[in-house]
Amino acid sequence: MKVEFIEPFVKAAFTVLETIQYDPVERGQLSMRSATFTTKQVTIVAGVNGDVAGTALYGISLVTAQKIASAMMGENLAEMSDMAWSAVSELGNMITGNATSLLYNAGYKCDITPPSVIEGADVRVSTKVAALVVPVITSFGRMEISVALAESGMPKAA
Repeated sequence: MKVEFIEPFVKAAFTVLETIQYDPVERGQLSMRSATFTTKQVTIVAGVNGDVAGTALYGISLVTAQKIASAMMGENLAEMSDMAWSAVSELGNMITGNATSLLYNAGYKCDITPPSVIEGADVRVSTKVAALVVPVITSFGRMEISVALAESGMPKAA
């Protein structure tokens, strides 16, 4: 996995999260994980297809998910409803969509799959390549971005 593939996801996450929370976001230390497991209580999983293909995962705690959903919905949620889960899924859609736009600007034509939300830690997510992982610290709580992408062998966009 190329390090250049994770930067659009981090940049997109910063943009989206700073828009939602109105506070700056901090980046943690980049690491690599050979096997991809969910490490948080809630993980948003989005697929990427095209010149680069693979999976992006956004791991957060249940408390962080509730805070993000509350901010996105404009109300203080006491519990996670179907609409709150939809908002959390949309967060993954927004970040991944912005990231693939940045990849496109770098010459990689990509599409995304609709995100899914997994509840539970230590769930294995199959990926073809090792994941690059970046922790992101927000006022809502910590998010872990894991990106496992590889060039698909298709010619790059012109």
